[in-house]
Amino acid sequence: MGRSAGQIQGIARTLLTPPFRFLWRVTTEGMHHVPAHGGAIIAPNHISVLDSFFVPLVLPRRITYVGKAEYLDDWRTRYLFPAMGMIPIDRTGGDAAAAALDAAAGLLDAGELFGIYPEGTRSRDGSLHKGHTGVARLALRTGAPIVPVGIIGTDSVQPPDARFPIPFRRVHIRFGRPVEVGRYASRDDDRMVLRQITDEVVYEIRSLTGQHYVDEYASRPGRPAPEVVAPVVPIRPEVDAPAPAAASRVVVASAAVGETPVVPAGADDDGVERRSSASVLAARPLDLDLALA
Repeated sequence: MGRSAGQIQGIARTLLTPPFRFLWRVTTEGMHHVPAHGGAIIAPNHISVLDSFFVPLVLPRRITYVGKAEYLDDWRTRYLFPAMGMIPIDRTGGDAAAAALDAAAGLLDAGELFGIYPEGTRSRDGSLHKGHTGVARLALRTGAPIVPVGIIGTDSVQPPDARFPIPFRRVHIRFGRPVEVGRYASRDDDRMVLRQITDEVVYEIRSLTGQHYVDEYASRPGRPAPEVVAPVVPIRPEVDAPAPAAASRVVVASAAVGETPVVPAGADDDGVERRSSASVLAARPLDLDLALA
């Protein structure tokens, strides 16, 4: 199943990259954290159905990823998603889910990139939700590092329930330092270890995006989360630079489309104000090179 997914990803990338470049300004940061060779798990936050397009288009390597089987029920995504490398997974569990993860393990053992959303489904409120432990199980099973990814702005391109994407918005994708799991190699059946690894990955994603965290699965309805003060850990530049006078802290909260974004209390040492998803991009321009593969 894994090898049949994404067989024409190269062709799809060639065809889709020019219109994506024209319609949206896509910038990347921390691409050097993606291993040039060998298996690795790419673990992004999930705020839009288009996340599964933007991430493969900016990566220099082919990637296969899991997506909910319901995407194949829609004529607009039935063929395109598998072409871009999606392995459908039945979220009700059972043999279908196990088969998808077996395929993922096979791809990682073969030295390829594999993408999985720790939250399991899209966040409809813009918050970062509690992660499922599948990403940790996969890493422990294969020994592959987990690269946390922070996607910013795709929920402005196509908000929840929007039928079509909105052109000329900005998208920024930040790749974080890989989470290595080798120290837990002999504890792959320890539920506390699985939770610890998953929480570490989700914490790194929050540091990349500035989203506020909700200790509740995205698939489970709950009360709106309150605003919280969350530290944002920026990716440090490769060259040495003077340390900031004080650590930055920013008030982050999910804002529905059309609402006034929350005013941040400060900015990171790179001068970019960090807020939840698309509101980050509205704060000031991101003067980064276009990095579409």
